[in-house]
Order: sequence, then structure tokens, then C-alpha cells
Amino acid sequence: MWMRNAIAETAPWGPADEPALVCAEAGFAQAFHYWRGASGHRYLHSVYSLIGCPALPQANYILVRRHEDGTRTPIAFGETKDDAISLNLAHLRHKGAKLGANEVHIHLLAETAVDRARVENDLTAAHCERDAAQAA
Repeated sequence: MWMRNAIAETAPWGPADEPALVCAEAGFAQAFHYWRGASGHRYLHSVYSLIGCPALPQANYILVRRHEDGTRTPIAFGETKDDAISLNLAHLRHKGAKLGANEVHIHLLAETAVDRARVENDLTAAHCERDAAQAA
């Protein structure tokens, strides 16, 4: 079941990415993660391994490389666009494998194509700016 009732916060401070602690049980550790866009808006994502990711409706995603020390590097931002949930999953797994991702972070709260495009652009802008600043 997909949930669309969580509220993400908007704030211009804090880290660009952070774990979302929603449950103290060990089984839920790292199951959710916030990623911040250039606008300062935080977007809540469900975290899956590349292999463990379920078939997906139209949603935003981040392909992520999680390192042995627990840090995460976003590799690609995008959105699933097909009506066939199994096709969306196939595209994600294929792209993730080609890029070396081992996690898929899914944002399900953007309900329309326009909303999903806005989220993708906001996240991409934030992390492209951060990468450019780190390279300088």
C-alpha cells in the first residue's frame, strides 16, 4: 500500500540529506530518508536496496550509492513515468545497475506529473550546486 499523507517540512537550514527517524524499532532503521531541494524543502523518501525495491507507481526517485561507512551519495535523480509498475521497476534496476547504485530512494508524495517534475528539478538543482561547490 502506498501512503501519501506524510507532510514534508520546508526550512532553509540543515543538511542536504538526513535519515528520517520514524520508528525506534531496529527493523525500521534507515527505512526513510529526507533529501533537501535547492528551495530548502525537505522531501521524505522510502529507502530500498536496488534489488529489494518493489514495483512502483509514478513517483520520484534517487539512485544512491551507500558506502560502507553509511554515507550516501546521490547518483541520479528522476521520476518513473510509465503506468506499468513493473516496467518502472525494470527501468530503475537497469539504470541503477549501470550507474553503480545500491539503493533506491522513492518519494511518493508528488501526486501529479507537474509536481514530480518540480521535485526532480528542486533536488537536482540542490545536489548539482553542492557537487560544484565541493569540486571548487
